[in-house]
Amino acid sequence: MPLYKLEEFDPQYRETFSGDDVKSLDLYTEGGVKVGSVADALVDQDGRFRYLVIETDFETFGKKILLPIGLARINYAVQRVYVDGLSKQQVEMLPEYNENLIVNADYEESVRGVFRPANSDLIYDRNTYTYQQEPNLYDLNEQNHQTLKLYEERLIANKRRVKTGEVAVGKHIETETATVTVPVTKERVVIERVPATETSTVVDANELQFQEGEVARIEVYEETPEIRKETFVREEVRVTKLVERDTVEAEETIRREELDINTTGELHIDNADTTRNESI
Repeated sequence: MPLYKLEEFDPQYRETFSGDDVKSLDLYTEGGVKVGSVADALVDQDGRFRYLVIETDFETFGKKILLPIGLARINYAVQRVYVDGLSKQQVEMLPEYNENLIVNADYEESVRGVFRPANSDLIYDRNTYTYQQEPNLYDLNEQNHQTLKLYEERLIANKRRVKTGEVAVGKHIETETATVTVPVTKERVVIERVPATETSTVVDANELQFQEGEVARIEVYEETPEIRKETFVREEVRVTKLVERDTVEAEETIRREELDINTTGELHIDNADTTRNESI
């Protein structure tokens, strides 16, 4: 499972924790001895804290190590992180952490091996291992970390497109009979027999030549109409749609849980209204 530095996972993590910054806290033993400070935190892909990056501060040496989150108790009220029994020997055995280091499964197991109880019967398998197998290292489930979650309902507005109708624009063919008038001309031959105008003229027999089969030809024409069809664009139709915007209000009853505190005996309770990321 990949791990992420806190600010890489959530650049606004300070706002997420209502202004609290875990990277500004010092690390103390339960006996009140300062052993280092928190340099960073590593979270998993769900945003759950898995390790605190600790800059150790012992008299003889110091180095950065990873501290499983289940071994720490974060107290923002006093600006401290408490750890039970982090010894100098454990720090020496832990692999050193640096900013460019890729924390893989083998590195994590080398860290767990230092903190894992000697009587643990866990058989490690990197292919099947989950953080839930060792809640003492990764879960904040002890008395000081009991959490009561208060839930509330919120209205979530969303939109979906619903088809309310359809407009189909097509075309069909209509036929009609059109009439066009075309003036045409026709030629005809008129044959008339009329009396000769020069009946008194004597024709010289020597010049006269009779010809049999002589024919006079006249060509006759008439016009016939030629009708053809041509296609023209009569009109254009543009089909578009307009988007009209409107605001719709919806009402619904929502519920919210409020905290009821019942005490027995004379107790002093500090009721601090601090909302923090519940992944811690």
